[in-house]
Amino acid sequence: MPRHRRQALTVSALRHTGIVVTDLARSLKFYRDLLGLKPWREMIESGPYIDAVVGLKGARIKWAKLKVPGGGLVELLQYLSHPRHAPKRRRSNDVGASHVAFTVPDVKALCAEIRRRGLKVNAEPGLSPDGGAMVAYAHDPDGTIVELVQVMTK
Repeated sequence: MPRHRRQALTVSALRHTGIVVTDLARSLKFYRDLLGLKPWREMIESGPYIDAVVGLKGARIKWAKLKVPGGGLVELLQYLSHPRHAPKRRRSNDVGASHVAFTVPDVKALCAEIRRRGLKVNAEPGLSPDGGAMVAYAHDPDGTIVELVQVMTK
């Protein structure tokens, strides 16, 4: 197979991480206001194109894309049509469960603030076995797992 054909089949970059939410305004308070992601675009989309992409007839989606410091985007999507409730309890080993990981300057302080706001943190931040990072799993308002990583300087 010619080299140019092989390249066309491979990923060239990570575009964004999409997270379906039940209440976009509430989720923006978490991702924008608490975690500090920067709003980039927000809109409502519907029509044949969106129906085809998401595989749902009559889809109407309100979304916001947020820039992550250092690069990358997080896309929060609220289905105004076809609403679904968040599972009661998400666990890290559920099939299909995912998480998004962010590097943060002070994982302990951020976890304390997340708890203060009534959200879940699985356990106190722990030092990785190699000593390179302090890590915690927290949950956004819909229960999506958010990994918080503080890189330790040696």
